[in-house]
Amino acid sequence: MITRHPAAEASGRPRGTSSLLREDLAAVVGRANLVEQAASLMVYECDGYTLERAAPELVVLPGSPEEVARVIGVLARAGVPFVPRGAGTGLSGGTLPVEAPVMVCTSRLQAIEAVDVRNRRLVAQAGVVNLWISRRVQNDGLHYAPDPSSQGACTIGGNVAENSGGPHTLKYGVTTNHVLGVELVLPSGEVVQLGGAVEERPGYDLTGLVVGAEGTFGIVTRATLRLTRTPEAYRTLLAVFDSVDAASEAVSGIIAAGIVPAALEMMDHLILAAVESAFHAGLPTDAGAVLLVELDGAEAGLDEHARRVRDVCERHGAREIRSAASDAERALLWKARKRAFGAVGRLAPNYCTQDGVVPRTRVPDILRAIAATAERHRLRIGNVFHAGDGNIHPIILFDERDEDEVRRVLEAGREILEACVALGGSVTGEHGIGVEKMAQMPLLFSPDDLLAMTRVRAVFDPEQRSNPHKIFPDAKVCVETRAPRRQAAM
Repeated sequence: MITRHPAAEASGRPRGTSSLLREDLAAVVGRANLVEQAASLMVYECDGYTLERAAPELVVLPGSPEEVARVIGVLARAGVPFVPRGAGTGLSGGTLPVEAPVMVCTSRLQAIEAVDVRNRRLVAQAGVVNLWISRRVQNDGLHYAPDPSSQGACTIGGNVAENSGGPHTLKYGVTTNHVLGVELVLPSGEVVQLGGAVEERPGYDLTGLVVGAEGTFGIVTRATLRLTRTPEAYRTLLAVFDSVDAASEAVSGIIAAGIVPAALEMMDHLILAAVESAFHAGLPTDAGAVLLVELDGAEAGLDEHARRVRDVCERHGAREIRSAASDAERALLWKARKRAFGAVGRLAPNYCTQDGVVPRTRVPDILRAIAATAERHRLRIGNVFHAGDGNIHPIILFDERDEDEVRRVLEAGREILEACVALGGSVTGEHGIGVEKMAQMPLLFSPDDLLAMTRVRAVFDPEQRSNPHKIFPDAKVCVETRAPRRQAAM
């Protein structure tokens, strides 16, 4: 049985959803761009994290950055909390409307406003789909490096909010490494420009602070993005192992050899069966695990790097190593990897994806811990993840109609994250905290750490009206109720 978030329903109909407010918002975006009917609002009750649900009372669909600012201004004058939403592909409940009756969706902000090929820059509105950017500049020999598995659907605003990653960020970095500036609508309705088109600006890195803030500072409406030169050549290898342990040891061996692949991904036996059934990519369904290794760069030297990767994999027990012989074969392998989450739907009615991180040398340890958790809680857990940087994505399979099974899924998820921290890692690599992992934040941060972060948030949103009840365990508590430890000398 899926949880209806208690904070979302405790207060009944939150203040600020009056007919007058709706009329004021309709005057900004048009009545057709308000979602008010209960059946339609059900679409917005969760993101990819489905274990907690709460439908908003009203969804507003602005058509431009300027309309977003006007909408937020209306909500500010009414004192109404709101939750930002992009495509809804997030996996931590970041768009759950907890005591935020109004949802502001940026999916209509779809313009790529400027492309500067010479300086490798692009300005995109928040609703631009990640993959559209690379397609827009592919004939110029450029691409946008962050490539989440949902890149065919997820949007730039959500990528900025969650600091999204993807397979190729092992070499190229995550979203924060590719965002030069943002336009941010503060919860007051004020519009501020942070960063810009130049590489470095003096002063604090406020752009970096906004990236990964999960919509708790306001709504990003535009972003200036860094484009990356498309590599001259690729070598894409599939290494087949009889066990997850052997594949994990090979991951450490590749990095220890001084080789930094563009991507280094792992899929275990359970995931291989689902993916092969869905996409017929020729994956070995009897394998314990496979590594998908991609090298890129100048043509000269790539074959030597590929040979070294082969040698490492063979030393760690790879029974077979395949090379993609064409662009079509490479594309099929990546299709199988990036759509693995969808293929899991063949295995169970529901699944929950975790997002912990461990040092890459501890990947074998965390996979053993995950296996033990699966056995202890009588659950099936598949693994498909960014092995090269230790960002794990265990997929816990379940049936939401079984209340006891849902309880065991939640317990298993908590245990996995606790194990990640115990191994020197973190509770998230790219999916964010949202509502899912708030209770685990004290595993990483002291009360003073958390208080300091909530005070930073208060600079942008002193009333905590933008995406309330996210990230911090005590998000509802006023950050200034506790006196500072030190006072400046008078």
